[in-house]
Parts: sequence; structure tokens; C-alpha cells
Amino acid sequence: MSDFVEEFQRVIDSTEPRLLAITERQASIRPAPDRWSAKEVLGHLIDSAANNHRRFVEAQLKDDLMFPGYAQEQWVVVQQYQQAAWSSLVTLWAAYNRHLIHVVSSISDAQLHEPRARHTLDQIAWQTVSRDVPVTFEYLIRDYIGHLRDHVNQILAIVDGPEA
Repeated sequence: MSDFVEEFQRVIDSTEPRLLAITERQASIRPAPDRWSAKEVLGHLIDSAANNHRRFVEAQLKDDLMFPGYAQEQWVVVQQYQQAAWSSLVTLWAAYNRHLIHVVSSISDAQLHEPRARHTLDQIAWQTVSRDVPVTFEYLIRDYIGHLRDHVNQILAIVDGPEA
């Protein structure tokens, strides 16, 4: 198993119980009127999992990493994550990511490490890459894990903040 797959597994396994310990009230607090609550941040991570699920599958079927973005803010609003049950969101987030772990754990080394000249990671990546720099599929997956970890830390900061 690749080191990033093991890291991905550790992040999900260590984070799920921490998230489940957060109360419904804590998860609903918005740190500011224009900032997401923990529920909305986790909803964004579910949306990210859904979009990256498609990318992780399609990347195995083609020779580029050309993918559309999505309207992240609007997805959170339309799905009304603020009104969803926190424990249900956590369960969905953890299950979806465990499926992504299953998907990425079976990707061949050749596919993971082959440089891909054509990509849209200058637009869709968390840590963007210039369009003229080739990237690997592994970079896309590691970028997803970094984005996930960053937002988990954001959730923990929200619920540990002064308003909690």
C-alpha cells in the first residue's frame, strides 16, 4: 500500500471519532455570518469527495487530468447542510472517503506516476499547478488529502473556538 493511501486511511480513522464527539449545537455554529459552520464545511468535504470520486475513476480511463470544477459555495447552499443531522453527515463523509481509499488503493504505480501534460489543476486543485507543468495522478490524490486535512482542521478550530 502506498504511503499516501496509508496516510489517507489514518486521517479518516483518526478524524471520524473526533467529529462524532462534536455536538449538534457545536456543529451548527457559524463563526461569522459569512463563514461556514462545521456542518457546512463537512458538507463541502462530501461534495469534494463526490467530485474527486469521478476524477479518480476517470483518470484511470484516459491520459490527461482534464476535469471541470464545480460551484462549491452554491452546492453547500442548495444541499442545505446546515439543516442536516451532524451524525449523518459524519457517517456519510467517512463512508465516502473509505470508498475513495478503496478506489485509489488499486491504482497501478504506472498510472500514479506517469506525468500528464494536459490538466486543469491550475483551476481545480487545492494547491494549484501551472498549466504548463506536467502533473501526476498521485499529485491529484495527495492534493485531495491535503484539502481534506485542511478543512478537518478548520472544523476542529470552529468547534474549539470561543463561541463553542
